[in-house]
Amino acid sequence: MTESFPATAPRYVPGHQLLAGKSVLITAAAGAGIGFAAARRCAEEGCRALYLSDIHAKRLDQAVQTLRHETGLEHVYGRLCNVALEHDVRALVADAEACLEGIDVLINNAGLGGSKRIVEMDDAEWSRVIDISLTGTFRMTRAILPGMQARGRGAIVNNASVLGWRAQAEQAHYAAAKAGVMAFTRCAALEAAPYGVRINAVAPSIALHDFLKKSASADLLNQLASREAFGRAAEVWEVANVMVFLASDYASYMTGEVLSVSSQKA
Repeated sequence: MTESFPATAPRYVPGHQLLAGKSVLITAAAGAGIGFAAARRCAEEGCRALYLSDIHAKRLDQAVQTLRHETGLEHVYGRLCNVALEHDVRALVADAEACLEGIDVLINNAGLGGSKRIVEMDDAEWSRVIDISLTGTFRMTRAILPGMQARGRGAIVNNASVLGWRAQAEQAHYAAAKAGVMAFTRCAALEAAPYGVRINAVAPSIALHDFLKKSASADLLNQLASREAFGRAAEVWEVANVMVFLASDYASYMTGEVLSVSSQKA
């Protein structure tokens, strides 16, 4: 079957200064996925400084240079970080706090998926997905909250998935991790609220990008996209738009929420 991801995406939405004056830290922000789309949107929405992390050095450097050149944002920084390693997380947050003169927004985008039947899955594969997707979100949040709470402001946006609600075969590890991200978001939000810090999450269904095309067959992606009401997968920037909204002051009374970024039919 030839590749044919149906329907036409809407016009790209221009920036409206939703993040004017804010600094942003994003994990897993290199490449062509949701993280990089979120980084671009934050720059286009007027953030004063941007800090990217990833585990791929070449892609990270390219992402930093691309954002500086194409958005005109001068203060774009990058650092290698594996969210599965506590010392990497601590070093990232400390350097970002210094470079950005305080972190206003954290987007926890780092995650890992895969397809495997439960009876074929070993402990290591299960643990790796949980450690990066769920525990990595916990580590980043734990490291960043003291600074945000001391300043009395801040917003954290976590990347969950509709699989935290919906069942899909061969996705038990990923679905469990993303359901955990949802529950963690709600609990963390209650702890952070008295300090003026908001914590929310997005739950995309299928957002098409190059990495996803390499990790799943065109047949499967077309099948998943066909279930969506618009007959297509989301563009990564459509997910990033919702992340930016949750990070902005337009969402000032929202915390502990998980917003579905999906047109999937019930």
